[in-house]
Amino acid sequence: MMLIDLAARSLWNRRGLALVTILSIALSVVLLLGVEKVREGTRASFAGTVSGVDLIMGARSGGLQLMLYSVFRIGDAPNNFRWNTYLEFADRPEVEWMIPISLGDSHRGYRVVGTDGNFFEHFQYRDGRGVVFASGVPFQGLFDVVLGANVASQLSYRLGDTILINHGLGTEALAEHAERPFVVTGILEPTGTPVDRSVHVSLEAIEALHVDLAPEAAASPSAALTAMDLTPTTITAALVGLRTPLDTFALQREINQYAGEPLSAVLPGFGLLELWSILEIAESALRIVSAIIVAVSIVGMATILVSILSQRRREMAILRSVGATPLHISLLLLFESVLLAALGTAVGVAGAFAVLVLARPYIERTYGLYLAFGGVGWWEAFLLLLVLTAALIAGLIPAWRAYRQSVADGVSPID
Repeated sequence: MMLIDLAARSLWNRRGLALVTILSIALSVVLLLGVEKVREGTRASFAGTVSGVDLIMGARSGGLQLMLYSVFRIGDAPNNFRWNTYLEFADRPEVEWMIPISLGDSHRGYRVVGTDGNFFEHFQYRDGRGVVFASGVPFQGLFDVVLGANVASQLSYRLGDTILINHGLGTEALAEHAERPFVVTGILEPTGTPVDRSVHVSLEAIEALHVDLAPEAAASPSAALTAMDLTPTTITAALVGLRTPLDTFALQREINQYAGEPLSAVLPGFGLLELWSILEIAESALRIVSAIIVAVSIVGMATILVSILSQRRREMAILRSVGATPLHISLLLLFESVLLAALGTAVGVAGAFAVLVLARPYIERTYGLYLAFGGVGWWEAFLLLLVLTAALIAGLIPAWRAYRQSVADGVSPID
């Protein structure tokens, strides 16, 4: 305890330099925990893209491709499957609900998703959360549209605004229908999923976009289209919710072996794991960044301690002259190193969680990245322990140099 008290007093006498060292370590801890929380948040957001869905159904393709276009809105489906097939499986007794998805159109670079009311009622993401309207209501009319949070904020849309939908997925208008404008009737709350970057319309609206009207009806397309039967003939994919998970594998096998047309069904959990395995290199890169941050901080602390050792030669000599042994001097420097690291770590942990509390709403709203707010996990605790251990090792350098110095070294002039 006496050495700890002496180390604290010694640091207080050099409080300016000690403060700089503590802030340096604290900043590295903030960055370290920040990188870890971003890594965890990325994985959690990825895994929570879709929740409560037992199967994803689409035309015959690889499971990874089916996940990409149906959930993440990336790429194109190799084919659509028949609407009658969708109805057949929707009527199965083990199926509780199905959400149809029709893709292929866009609005200013954002994917247009054709669906029905089941999407707003049954779609869930992270931990069973459902989509919530920030304003407005689901689409009811033929040319009503519901916007994801990012679409509305990035393009500055409000309720009642009109938008035009294009064929294809480019940012430029490929076949813009100025005579068939859509009215914004709803804007969703941010979810941190591809829903935020999607434009939602009814399946009938998707069909209406691709109907060629006679010249006499082109002047008033809304009335002509409303009178038509716009039941879709094909859709791109379907999200399936079952009454009991016990039926999942049996229904998946039936879909994959369906004789009516080539279909595929994938379990979302397995698909997300397969997709994340491809992206693990990014997680490894973040871990490397964390290690570099810690290493730079500890090297900086060791450099400071070694550089000021020559300025403390007289202090060491005085301590030796009053009975302190070389071991006592070495332990004193080690205690100083650990004390600096402990204070820096404590300040860094507090700063990291303060930043997390303040920045989390903005990060989730702007970047769709969900940062879980919790205590220090076992991995973070392990990393912080490594910081303290590395500080102890770094303190060995000045401690060893001080151990080898004699009393005469402390009173002799510095060359």
